Amino acid sequence: MTTYLLAGGGTAGHVNPLLAVADALREREPDAQVLVLGTREGLEARLVPARGYELLFVDKVPFPRRPNRSALLFPARWRRAIAQVGGHIRSRGVDVVVGFGGYASAPAYVAARRAGVPYVVHEANAKPGLANVLGARGAAAVGVAFAGTPLRGGEVVGMPLRREIVELDRAGRRAEAADAFGLDAERPTLLVFGGSLGALRLNEAFAGAWQDVLDAGWQLLHITGERSELPDPGVPGYAMRRYVDRMDLAFALADVIVSRSGAATVSEISALGIPAVYVPYAVGNGEQRLNAASAVEAGAALIVPDAECTPDRIRSEIVPLLADHDRLERMRGAAASVGTRQGAENVVAHIDRALALAR
Repeated sequence: MTTYLLAGGGTAGHVNPLLAVADALREREPDAQVLVLGTREGLEARLVPARGYELLFVDKVPFPRRPNRSALLFPARWRRAIAQVGGHIRSRGVDVVVGFGGYASAPAYVAARRAGVPYVVHEANAKPGLANVLGARGAAAVGVAFAGTPLRGGEVVGMPLRREIVELDRAGRRAEAADAFGLDAERPTLLVFGGSLGALRLNEAFAGAWQDVLDAGWQLLHITGERSELPDPGVPGYAMRRYVDRMDLAFALADVIVSRSGAATVSEISALGIPAVYVPYAVGNGEQRLNAASAVEAGAALIVPDAECTPDRIRSEIVPLLADHDRLERMRGAAASVGTRQGAENVVAHIDRALALAR
C-alpha cells in the first residue's frame, strides 16, 4: 500500500487542485493512504476534512521579506516546521510527497529531501510562488498549468480540475442550465463573473452596456458577487445573480465568457473550450495577465486591461465579437488546444514516475 502526502493550502488556488489529485489517487487506488499536509490557518483546515481526508498540520512560517523581528525568529521557526513534516513522513511511512505551493509545501520539500523521499511539484499559476521555485530544484518531477511558466524542469500538465468540470457535458446540460437561470436554451448566452465577491470594474461596465448585449441578440447571465449592490433591471434575457453555487450549469449555458483570469478560472474555461475575454485583476505582480497569456497567444481569448473595461469598450469590442460567428468558432477550437481535462491524471503520472525512480 502506497502512502501519499499532499502538501499545500492557504487559498482555494492551492487547495482545489490538491483535492482533485487526492480524489484521482483515491479513485485509482482505494486502499492507498492519502494524507494532506496544511496549516491551521488556511482554507485547507475546513475543506480537507470535509472531503474525507486526514489533515496533518505544520506551522505557518512565512519567508521574511524585510529585516524585522519575524526575520530574526525565522530560522528557528523554519527548522521546527521542517522537523514537524519529517516526523509525519517517518511516523506515517510516506512514500512520496506532492506539493502544490503555499506555506505547507516549502518545509515539505526540504523534509522529503532529507528523508530520502521523492517529491513532485505542481504550480498552478503562470508566475510561480517562492516555495515552488525553491522546491523545483530537487524535485523528481515538476508540472505546470501554463506554458511558459518559469520553473526549472517544468512540464505542462494542466490544472487538476473539479470533477463536476471534468465530467461536464455542456450540450447535454444546456436545457437544464437555461431553466435554472430562467433563460432560453436556444439563444446564445454571454456569461460575466468576477469570483465569489464579484469584480466592481466588470459590474460597472455591464451596468452601462447590458442593453447593447441584448440588442445584439444575446442573453446575459451576470454573476455580480455577494457584496454587489448593483440593481437588477429585471428584464427578459438578463439573469442577474449575486452568487451561483452551480458554476458547472453557468458554464454549460455560456457561449462566451467575460471574467477575471485567476489560474483556475482560465484553466476551467479553456478545458471546456469556451471563448473568453479576460479582464485581469490589476493588483499584485501581474499574475492574472500571465495566466491568460497562453490562451490569448493561441487565439482562444482576448484581454481587456482593467482600467479600460468600460461600457464603451464593451460596446466597441465585445459586442462586435458576439456577432462574429467565424471568429468565435476559431476561438472555440483554439481553447480546446490549450485546455485539458486531464490535469489530475497528468499529475498522478508524475507521481508514478517519482515512485518508479525511487524504487
